[in-house]
Amino acid sequence: MMNEPERPTATYGFRDVDSRDKPSLVKSVFDRVADRYDIMNDVMSGGAHRIWKDIALTKLNPQPGEILLDVAGGTGDIAKRFVRRAKETARRRGQPAPAAAAIICDYNLEMLNAGRKRGLDERISWTCGDALNLPFPDQRFDAVTISFGLRNVVDIDAALRDMWRVLKPGGRFLCLEFSRVRSGALAALYDAFSFNVIPPLGRLIAGDSEPYQYLVESIRRFPPQEALAEKMRAAGFAKVGFTDLSGGIAAIHMGWRV
Repeated sequence: MMNEPERPTATYGFRDVDSRDKPSLVKSVFDRVADRYDIMNDVMSGGAHRIWKDIALTKLNPQPGEILLDVAGGTGDIAKRFVRRAKETARRRGQPAPAAAAIICDYNLEMLNAGRKRGLDERISWTCGDALNLPFPDQRFDAVTISFGLRNVVDIDAALRDMWRVLKPGGRFLCLEFSRVRSGALAALYDAFSFNVIPPLGRLIAGDSEPYQYLVESIRRFPPQEALAEKMRAAGFAKVGFTDLSGGIAAIHMGWRV
């Protein structure tokens, strides 16, 4: 009797699961917290995520007339900052310029709906789609971003390759994600806070602790800074670099399609 071939697995928090099951598991996580997602981000990070996103947008340097794809864009924080920054750049130059635009692509419809409830903008559109098979043509976008979403995909390498695919030559990619804390003392404090405070806060504010248990576990399974940079190079990105934020609690990775 022949043995059945092993099925590919994917990380889901501290567990390894059948890779076919991870999308539905992650979708369930975000279905349950979508309406409280932004409030929990503020509470968990003490508002630091807003500073991290502003730093990321400064590095991305949005320009008038550019088109951004924000993968796993959820409630639209990055996309809204992008079009606003590009408009401010045009105003400073004192010249009429075409408006920038952004497309938010997220696998989770509930997160997209939560973003729409925060206010619509004619420069921003919303699409439900998979980061591993983006529903856009090759070389379509001036910039591609993914913010706190890459660790949720089934296959990081495949997602990076597809985000490279949809970038124009000369376009830039930016990933903002939780990362590996550099200091041992800070890491111990961060772990204590993550495992002992964040899940109970999730239960109190969002009514559910399990999604936030997954959150803190998924961060520990995500590749550290140097390893993610190598994955980006393998996917085709050039001029790859990263910047630690808050001692490595988060990091910004950037690369270009040349």
